[in-house]
Amino acid sequence: MIVDTSKKILIVGLGLLGGSYARILKRFGFHISAITLEQSSIDYALGENIIDEGTTELDENMIGSADLVIFALYPHVFVEWIEKNQNLLKSGALITDVTGVKRSIVYQIQNMLRPDVEFVAAHPMAGREVSGVENSTDKLFIGANYIVTPTEKNTPEAVHTVIELGRLLGFSNVTTLSPEEHDEMIGFLSQLTHCIAITLMTCNDKENMEKFTGDSFRDLTRIARINDLMWSELFVSNKDVLLEQMNLFIDKFNELRTMLESEDIESMRAMMRHSTERRALFDKK
Repeated sequence: MIVDTSKKILIVGLGLLGGSYARILKRFGFHISAITLEQSSIDYALGENIIDEGTTELDENMIGSADLVIFALYPHVFVEWIEKNQNLLKSGALITDVTGVKRSIVYQIQNMLRPDVEFVAAHPMAGREVSGVENSTDKLFIGANYIVTPTEKNTPEAVHTVIELGRLLGFSNVTTLSPEEHDEMIGFLSQLTHCIAITLMTCNDKENMEKFTGDSFRDLTRIARINDLMWSELFVSNKDVLLEQMNLFIDKFNELRTMLESEDIESMRAMMRHSTERRALFDKK
């Protein structure tokens, strides 16, 4: 379906991710509509030719004519939208999302969703430390990963469409995981790293340190500039996995601490060599 540019795409939530989706998909010739909270976001997107039409209201015609609906909302807002408004979706519509947790919403939404509408969940592993459609870019997904999380309720055709959406958006790596595998992976690769950045940024409040720092500290704490409303929800939604990952980190950190206390240089060097080897695997190709 996604290669057919006669299909209409609706984006619900026109922020950084929603705006970046819109920029890219409109460039391919799709008709892009948007619903979002702020009229200023709609005005900006229309002025910059990011979308074809947009509103802050529940426009029944706009929703009912969309073949593909992309939800770029906080998890609980996404669930509430489906609960209240799914009757407005056209029969045969496909919906997907950008949500950073999956177990807590995928099954819930699929269980409540009308049988003539299909939801295939996805997670674009990309972002910036700024928000809003005005900060969106058609380069955001270059070199990034895109994870599709189908379930047994999904059809092969719909899963293929969402996979092709990721490729069309320019992601370098498009993969599929179960919602459980996704949340386990994301608990380590994304949520734990944000926890570490937050902790590092707040464990020492000595004044004027920003005047003396180097790039290593800036690089390590880049993600400490954080949307507290969204990330606290993501943490709690994946609480069991994140606590397990935090314990693994604490145990390994304590190993390093013990090596330092005992001046076990050989063990420290071995850990550093292992770190160096592992880090090379994560460089963007």
